[in-house]
Amino acid sequence: MAETEGVIKYQLHHDPLKLSADEINLSDLNKYRSLCFELELIGQNENRYQGYGYGNISQRYKNDQFIISGTQTGALKILAIEHYCLVTQVNLKQNSLHSIGQCKPSSEALTHASVYSKNPAINCVIHAHDSTIWNATQALKISHTSQKITYGTPEMAKAVRQLIKENCSGLFTMLGHEDGVIAYGKNFPDTFALLKNTLNAAKQMQQ
Repeated sequence: MAETEGVIKYQLHHDPLKLSADEINLSDLNKYRSLCFELELIGQNENRYQGYGYGNISQRYKNDQFIISGTQTGALKILAIEHYCLVTQVNLKQNSLHSIGQCKPSSEALTHASVYSKNPAINCVIHAHDSTIWNATQALKISHTSQKITYGTPEMAKAVRQLIKENCSGLFTMLGHEDGVIAYGKNFPDTFALLKNTLNAAKQMQQ
């Protein structure tokens, strides 16, 4: 049986305070989320993942804090401040996370936190879902986590940190998370370009 997409597995301590649109700039987040939405790398489809929304995007805010799209916002083409939340504190060993905002953080927030904690030069993370890239993991020699490790777990957080090492940009797949792809980097233009180029390379292999 396939795992249920979108289910939060970590211990969440969430305060439903309203975030300030004056203090948080969503321009890059929304721009690149929209581009991912158009490519169906983020979205919602009744024929995929039991109909749950999939994929999410985040940006470093201050230190290890980050802004991330909320859980089950995949169906929305454009997001507003109420569709994001701020992750303020993370304990990877205890599998716990603190956040504030009008919506709860994505089910993959712990993985995002693992990426940011590994390298302060990483400023953005895109968690996409794409079967073409995912199935081409071996052929394209894409870095990946084990098929035995599922999302939202301490094991995934540890595996991600080991995978990234000191790299400040890159892409990997999560073989234990159906179609799961993570791209990360110093900025959104380069990170999205890497994701799109990998998608194009995977499509070419199908021809």
